[in-house]
Amino acid sequence: MHERDFFDERPETRPQTMTCPFCRRQSEYGVRWIRRTRKPQVPRGANERDRAMFAKLRNYLIRVDDTVTCTTCRRRFDVPSHQSIMFLE
Repeated sequence: MHERDFFDERPETRPQTMTCPFCRRQSEYGVRWIRRTRKPQVPRGANERDRAMFAKLRNYLIRVDDTVTCTTCRRRFDVPSHQSIMFLE
């Protein structure tokens, strides 16, 4: 089974404060994420290895947007890549 079979996916937008590297103005941008929530039970057809993997899974977010557009100067810049996956508790 694939890892996607164990999760429900839902799009989500979270605000993030960033500074434009061109005009140096700080602003809040909506960054798109995909929320992967673990299903309540193991899907049908899972073997023992899949059940063991399912027991260890956690909910997490995956960032979709890699660039945003500055609200002041309208230039595109990259979102810092140090946080592209975020685990949820």
